[in-house]
Amino acid sequence: MHRMRASLVLASAAVVGLSLWAGAYVDQTGSRMAVSADRLLKSLDADQSDKIRYAFESEERLNWHFIPRERKGLPIKELKGEQQALAFGLIESGVASSGFLKATTIMSLEAVLREMEQGRGPLRDPERYFLTIFGTPSDRGRWGWRVEGHHLSLNFVLDDGKILAATPAFFGSNPAEVRQGPRQGLRTLVEREDRAIRLLQALDADQRKTATFAEKAPADVRAAHTPQPPTEAPVGIAYSQLNRDQQAMLRALVETYALDMPEEVSRAWLGEVKKAGFDAIHFGWAGTPDRSGGHAYRVQGPTFVIEFNNTQNEANHIHSIWRNMLGDFGIPVASR
Repeated sequence: MHRMRASLVLASAAVVGLSLWAGAYVDQTGSRMAVSADRLLKSLDADQSDKIRYAFESEERLNWHFIPRERKGLPIKELKGEQQALAFGLIESGVASSGFLKATTIMSLEAVLREMEQGRGPLRDPERYFLTIFGTPSDRGRWGWRVEGHHLSLNFVLDDGKILAATPAFFGSNPAEVRQGPRQGLRTLVEREDRAIRLLQALDADQRKTATFAEKAPADVRAAHTPQPPTEAPVGIAYSQLNRDQQAMLRALVETYALDMPEEVSRAWLGEVKKAGFDAIHFGWAGTPDRSGGHAYRVQGPTFVIEFNNTQNEANHIHSIWRNMLGDFGIPVASR
């Protein structure tokens, strides 16, 4: 853990709408990702390079998940100090400052789980997060990369220096709230949970009835581990059925997810949401109306779906994700 903290200090010092928005903005983040990935690759020995590199066309690129499991790629644990700094530099290029804080906090919660479980659960290690690079990082041609481990999966595709896709984008938290020990009170994904609860509680009785799609929350988010987002119709209450204040709360909830990503990504995501029309967005709720029991929500529009679930471990275990309804991994849904 000490080695990880030191690397974070060093790192700090040192579709997206698919093709719908291509060319709309100057994308500096894509070039930054390519430079960061190239620097990391140049620091690796042959064995490390073999672990981290895959062809862009590899099926492994679509093999994502957020559970604790065996993974392909190069784990942070096998990197030396300078290499870890470069690895975190690449991770930092894929998120905003708020997203980087979430990602590194999620990693650190593995130490909390290790202490809580005392060896009774899966292997818990804050450095057991894997980087994988698909193709050759460059401002020319197509390549991609992923950072993934327990409760974190960020997936990127770049084409000619522009970010073509940045989904699935998954952040989870276990525990959702640390309830004992020196980090007591820590809530990693507080805004994703509390903004939705405040919106639900701002609805009147009829609106809440319309918004609620199930009295009991589902066990988890849908379509985990699949390369395609769930395609069912949206559930819940439509944006047009909300008053002005409620609409602002729903927009703020959507922005909470988008603003954890780099500026070019968040601007593209939110631009596509606006282009498709806010009236097409639905907010759906399931489970208890607060944090006292299992609860879940969905926010869905023509270009995206957000899913949030907090049902496990007595409603103290969050899964949250943004997916592209037009197709994750830069692959249009219709072409799969």
